[in-house]
Amino acid sequence: MTKGRYANIIIDISHEKVDRTFQYRIPDELMDILEPGMCVQVPFGAGNHLRQGYVMEITDKAQFPEEKQKPVAGIVKDSVSVEADAIRLAAWMRKAYGSTMIAALKTVLPVKQAMKPKEQKKILRRMTGEETRAILGEAIRKHQAARVRVLEELCHEPVLPYELVTGKLNVSAATLRSLMTQGVISIESESYYRNPVKIETAREAGRELSDEQEAVRSKVLSDYDKGIRKTYLIHGITGSGKTEVYLSLIEGMIKRGKQCIVLIPEIALTYQTLLRFYKRFGDRVSVMNSTLSAGERFDQCERARKGELDVIIGPRSALFVPFPDLGMIVIDEEHEPSYKSETMPRYHARETAQCLAGIKNASLVLGSATPSMEAYYRAKEGKYELFTLSRRLTGGNLAPVSIIDLRKELREGNRSIFSRRLQELMTDRLERKEQIILFLNRRGYAGFISCRSCGYVMKCPHCDVSLSQHMGGKLLCHYCGYEAPSVNKCPSCGSPYILGFKAGTQQIEQQLLKRFPGIRVLRMDADTTRPKGSYEKILTAFSEGEADVLLGTQMIVKGHDFPNVTLVGVLAADLSLNDSDYRAGERTFQLLVQAAGRAGRGMKPGEALIQTYRPEHYSILRAAEQNYEAFYEEEILYRELGAYPPAAHMMAVLITSGSRERGEKLSENIAQLAEQAAQEASGSREKVRIIGPAKASIGKINDIYRFVVYCKSCSYDSLIRIRESIEQFISTTELKGEVVQFDFDPMDSY
Repeated sequence: MTKGRYANIIIDISHEKVDRTFQYRIPDELMDILEPGMCVQVPFGAGNHLRQGYVMEITDKAQFPEEKQKPVAGIVKDSVSVEADAIRLAAWMRKAYGSTMIAALKTVLPVKQAMKPKEQKKILRRMTGEETRAILGEAIRKHQAARVRVLEELCHEPVLPYELVTGKLNVSAATLRSLMTQGVISIESESYYRNPVKIETAREAGRELSDEQEAVRSKVLSDYDKGIRKTYLIHGITGSGKTEVYLSLIEGMIKRGKQCIVLIPEIALTYQTLLRFYKRFGDRVSVMNSTLSAGERFDQCERARKGELDVIIGPRSALFVPFPDLGMIVIDEEHEPSYKSETMPRYHARETAQCLAGIKNASLVLGSATPSMEAYYRAKEGKYELFTLSRRLTGGNLAPVSIIDLRKELREGNRSIFSRRLQELMTDRLERKEQIILFLNRRGYAGFISCRSCGYVMKCPHCDVSLSQHMGGKLLCHYCGYEAPSVNKCPSCGSPYILGFKAGTQQIEQQLLKRFPGIRVLRMDADTTRPKGSYEKILTAFSEGEADVLLGTQMIVKGHDFPNVTLVGVLAADLSLNDSDYRAGERTFQLLVQAAGRAGRGMKPGEALIQTYRPEHYSILRAAEQNYEAFYEEEILYRELGAYPPAAHMMAVLITSGSRERGEKLSENIAQLAEQAAQEASGSREKVRIIGPAKASIGKINDIYRFVVYCKSCSYDSLIRIRESIEQFISTTELKGEVVQFDFDPMDSY
């Protein structure tokens, strides 16, 4: 049965005007047929001219009396277009994650407005060389300097770029017009695409696949040819050649006339990944990410829509590039938290890609050395097909990993952030002209400023977080940007012992330069990678041997391949274990395995060192062993005991308000409503637990108070029903600036 008698429809979809729908009555003959995403004909305007539109949603809520509603005229046959697919996907996202339909649609339409095409003008000589020289002679006699300049060039070159003539030769448009009138020249212009990819490289054939790699390639492509569409998970150790498998799969898809989307987690990976794809497929590869201009984004979407691209690479938003013949979606490093959106709708690229693959009849391939608990859980349940790549392609073994107990170092008098063993190994590598990666899960100069006498912590006055000390002594809030000068005395007790917890990348860089004079260090963190193109610059410089050490935060340990790196040092492995988050153990394990995997990827053997204050923690022990299976078995027990994803589903309801009292009251009402809806929903199998309301872990950001209610259930549908009850309540409640947001299976605690 259809879910309503009215259809909210967007007329003649145009990307910059997606915030206006019109309501139509659904006639009886279409009552059980009409669905969101369908292209329909509707009478529009005073003259009731038939116009095309797309069904955004079907509802029982009439916006005005039924007798005044015009009926939908009919469904447009064979109207499955890129736009219709986008709207079906938006409708699914709206239902699965909770947001307005408009917000969902704006997410799936990557281009907000059409851009004018770029034009290239050229000047063509219309006369013979002899005739042109005759006119040149006349211009010389008449001292027409500008004419002389352009005619001299035209005698040598029959075609000239327009910019050269008007710029370098300084010839005015009026002079060119008079030459056109005389029939000497004509001006032609051709439009061209803005291309964000500026790589010139020779094409390369694919490498020969190992038996393990070939097994994945042949199974996925033979399934595709048989009409079998699945989600595949490739669990491949670091250096096992997952990217080569993706390349061979995509090559197979292109031969079948299909297009492919490759998602990568961080903007930092784009350049290296793009280079490999470009060497294989040439300029039928492009990129989509946040550094592109509006014009570049528009042009890549147009190239995709017209079938002029085979592969698009980018972070999660690249999923929405409008390919008409999508055959495969690849999600590399699928465990990465950046695949989850932080704005409404809070979609996850993995599940959204699964829905899109269903709509487009495409295959989905996930890959990781440390799969997410969710993906591995589904593979264990048989929902995904699991492949394992267990051998490094170089023939080498995984780098051996040692755990260094920093508590012991401290007891034995070493107060440096570098353990004695790490210092020894670094000295050895520097002598051998080999490279080192040092990884720290922090940014800035110092974590926080606290008083050693009374324990006072310098906090942001607008947010419930501590301030971080940066270079130059300033204190900075990473949430709202509030700045304050550094302090010499504790504002609370006046003690001079107010200091920073010094574990920032800038601080470590200074210590390195002090400990190893003349060492060449490249730092890669949120501060150094802000300017456009800085990722590529830093990575290229390091790969070309312009530095001995690459020091940085999470972005340096993900997916990069530097053959001369033979030592990786993890400086404070347990910092990520201190998060008040059920995923802390999983995140720590993944980061450590990824970090260790950067060592010994070439012909030289590598080594990794993990420095920690918690050497007995299972995630650190299993990471040192690089034993994913053992980690998974231990971690899943905690998830089952606590009813956390993937053993159950969880929905966070975040309530924000400028007033503490109103925020508290609304969160109490929402918690009561959730309890009530949970009781109505719960058959014994669908039992729902409600936790809260409570102040969020950061209770205030930028003077906005934050409260949270958690709902847990094994049934995702039960959580959707609770969300719909809350949405219904909000729509009938007068709010004074309060905002309610939903986050399913959140990546972070609130």
